[in-house]
Amino acid sequence: MNSDDIKGTVDDAAGRVKRQVGEWTGDTGSQVEGAAQQVKGKAEKAVGNLRDAIHNTGSDKDREVETDRTIDDDTGRETVKEREIRERK
Repeated sequence: MNSDDIKGTVDDAAGRVKRQVGEWTGDTGSQVEGAAQQVKGKAEKAVGNLRDAIHNTGSDKDREVETDRTIDDDTGRETVKEREIRERK
């Protein structure tokens, strides 16, 4: 979770409250402002989710590569790490 997620959640919730109060009081201006704030909050949450996905994809990729480099399945095959060391020589 990042700042966009948090801000989006807050804006979405505040917009819902503002829209609901506008419905109860018959104030269409508050209803419109609340709906707009909800849209803004949902957009911020989407940006936050995208940022998290990008960040997590990079982390998972690094972790996957590191795991692949150290696999030794006792078949006598050369691991990626061993091949890289051999190729550097």
